[in-house]
Amino acid sequence: MTASPPTPLTNRLRAQGEFNSAWDTIADMDPAWLESFLAMGLKPRFAGALDPKTWELIAIAVDASCTHLYAPGVRRHIRKALELGARPEEIMAVLEGVAVLGIHSCALGFPILAEEMAAARAAAE
Repeated sequence: MTASPPTPLTNRLRAQGEFNSAWDTIADMDPAWLESFLAMGLKPRFAGALDPKTWELIAIAVDASCTHLYAPGVRRHIRKALELGARPEEIMAVLEGVAVLGIHSCALGFPILAEEMAAARAAAE
């Protein structure tokens, strides 16, 4: 049996109460891969370029975006942002800002709809 690889980021997140329990199975099955994933994904957070509150606001935006919609993450990051001193107005601004991502569905879909309606009319004539 081989020894388990070191997992300092996983351990750090667990100790801080910030480890996502949805990752438990990954941690059990391939701890080295999860550690590499965390190292890549969390590098900006731990590099110190952003203060913790700003990081949490960004995490809210990512988790609330229309392509992600991860409610447990939104809740966790809102809670942490509030603990770090974020005002409700700041969090609302993030949520309102990320809401505009959905407009791209209309910007993409409506022209295609118009083209297909024109094609259907032309075919019917």
